[in-house]
Amino acid sequence: MYYALIYDNHPSYMSERGKYRDEHLGLLQQLVDDQELALAGAFDEPDRSLYIFKGPRAEASAREFVAHDPYVANKLLNKWEIVKWNVVLGADMDA
Repeated sequence: MYYALIYDNHPSYMSERGKYRDEHLGLLQQLVDDQELALAGAFDEPDRSLYIFKGPRAEASAREFVAHDPYVANKLLNKWEIVKWNVVLGADMDA
């Protein structure tokens, strides 16, 4: 099972994220280490980010991440959403 977390970044995101980046990346790394996060990255345009959570706790993991992410707490986002992602083809289909 997969869930996508999509962040719509605030215009101040790039100038403000440095203060919180290490903590943000540390939370993500822990999710990778726990095999709950498959991918994380940013789009060039528009200024958004995408996180792919996997496994039986995918939705819960995404919600817990949002609840603790300093980017959310410090209002570096316009909005965020978590959606189920139905994968139909790929190498890691058993997640």
